[in-house]
Order: sequence, then structure tokens, then C-alpha cells
Amino acid sequence: MDQQKNTYYINVGRGEISRSSTDSPWNFKIEATDEEITRLRQIFDANYDEEIDGFWRAHIPFREYHHDRSNDEYDKHMLKVYQMIYELGDQEAKQHIDNIGILKDFTSE
Repeated sequence: MDQQKNTYYINVGRGEISRSSTDSPWNFKIEATDEEITRLRQIFDANYDEEIDGFWRAHIPFREYHHDRSNDEYDKHMLKVYQMIYELGDQEAKQHIDNIGILKDFTSE
């Protein structure tokens, strides 16, 4: 049985998911089931945890960004976010993601 899809508006920078297009600024419009939105929320939440780890790590001046596990995890989560938005997004979302090239190995091009 197919689950009903609803329209959601995503603000990637803030990790926000909204059903309203007027409550706050948004970057992408997607159509998703409750299960898909739950998964996207989990990825945003995991990224928040990595941001906290990164904050504490930033106080260690000799550790470079590319040698930090929490930064690698954050980047990996962001790729997952963009993959989900690409799969669930409208044509404008897909086109924007294609244009920025963040998923060049995963998209149609």
C-alpha cells in the first residue's frame, strides 16, 4: 500500500522541514511520505550532533578540517540530505542540485 505524499518545504542551512511555504524561508520543495520525512529529520538531527562536535573540535587549533571525523560525518550527512531532496524534489530542486554539482556522481547527468 502506497503512503500518501505531502508537500514539504526544506531549508537546508537551518535543517528545517515545514508544511507551510510562508512560515519561514525555504530552499527546496519536495513531495514525501511520513516515513521519508522522518528519515530526512533523522539526517538533519545527526548533522546537528556533528555540528556540536565540530564546535568543540574547533577549539583545537592544530587539527585541520580534512583530518576530522565529525567534519567527514557532517559532509556525508549533507550528501544524504541533497540525495533525498533530489529524489523527492520538484523539477526546480533537481535542476538546482544538478547546477551546483554536489551530486554529480548520483544525478541524471
